[in-house]
Amino acid sequence: MSELLPLFPLTTVLFPGMRLPLHIFEERYRELVCDLLAQPEPRRFGVIAIRSGNEVGADSATALHEVGCVAAVRQVMQHPDGRFDLATVGTDRFRLLGVDRSRPYLTGEIEPLPDELDPGQAGPGTAPAVASVQAGFRGYLNALADRGGGVISIADLPDEPLLLSYVVGAAMIIDLPERQSLLAAPDALSRLRLERSLLIRETAMFRATTSRPAPDYAYEQFSQN
Repeated sequence: MSELLPLFPLTTVLFPGMRLPLHIFEERYRELVCDLLAQPEPRRFGVIAIRSGNEVGADSATALHEVGCVAAVRQVMQHPDGRFDLATVGTDRFRLLGVDRSRPYLTGEIEPLPDELDPGQAGPGTAPAVASVQAGFRGYLNALADRGGGVISIADLPDEPLLLSYVVGAAMIIDLPERQSLLAAPDALSRLRLERSLLIRETAMFRATTSRPAPDYAYEQFSQN
C-alpha cells in the first residue's frame, strides 16, 4: 500500500538505524518541519539521494534515486530566527513511485520496501556471508588505520545479517552510487555479498596507496530505535 510522505533530498544515503542530524535553514524545509510538528507522532519524512542536481537553491534536485529511507524525528530544536536542528533516525526503506512538486518542498508517493532475509536464502550460505563480511570489514578498518597512521576501534559487529548489512553499508567510505546500490539491494544476503566485493576492493586500494592520510572516521554504535 502506498502513502504520501514529505521528501528531503540529500547528497547522502540514509540506512535504517542510522542517525542523521539535520540543520534546517531553507524556507521550504522550515515549512516542512512546521507541517511535521503540526502532526501527531510519529513524525516521518523520506530521505532520498539526489541523482542529479543540488541540495540547496531553486535549481536543486532535478532527479532522485528510486529507493530511499524513512526518517523518524526524535528531537527538534527551534532557533529564534526560525531555523531548526533535527535529530532523526532511519527506520524503513521505501520505493519512490511518484513526486508531487506543487508544494514548496517535494512530496512523494512511496511504497514500503521489505528488507527481510529471503527464507530460501536463510540457509547454509548465510552464516559464511556474515562471517566473511565481519572479517572483511575488520580488515578494511585495519587498512584504513594503517593508511592514516592511527588506530580504529569499533564495538562488536552484529551477527544478525540485516543489521550487519546496514552497519557496514553506512560505515564504508564509498561513493554515493555504490552506497545507493547497497541500500537498493533486494535483501540482506544480496547486500552482504555486494559489501564483501566492495570491502575486498577498497582494502586493496588502501594497502596500495598509503601516501595520503585517511579521512576522519568514527564508528558509532548502531541505533535500533
